[in-house]
Amino acid sequence: QVQVVESGGDLVEAGGSLNLSCTVSGLTFDDFDMAWFRQAPGKEREGVSRINWSSTQVYYADTVKGRFTISRDNAKNTVYLRMNNLKPEDTAKYYCAADSGFLGPTTWAIADEYNYWGQGTQVTVSP
Repeated sequence: QVQVVESGGDLVEAGGSLNLSCTVSGLTFDDFDMAWFRQAPGKEREGVSRINWSSTQVYYADTVKGRFTISRDNAKNTVYLRMNNLKPEDTAKYYCAADSGFLGPTTWAIADEYNYWGQGTQVTVSP
């Protein structure tokens, strides 16, 4: 059984930083590209960042580029999201997702393309 478990969400002031982690079990981790999505109340789920299996290709949403960094440790079956200079508009539930296929720059943020999802971790940024 595949399990995807996010952690690290918290309440933080604007300008602060957080590190999210996502640990996966039940699959061969380095067979999968990994991504972070987020969803704020009343809004659609949006792609935040994606990293391929070998960490040689990453994508970021324009809204987080330069502030967020995705990374992974295949030995630990874990993907990370380092979030700096957080803004109130970053407030959302953050989800980790795994994808076994190839997605490029125009498709990586399509949520329906992903095979497995976690339950999410809440990030709240106060003004």
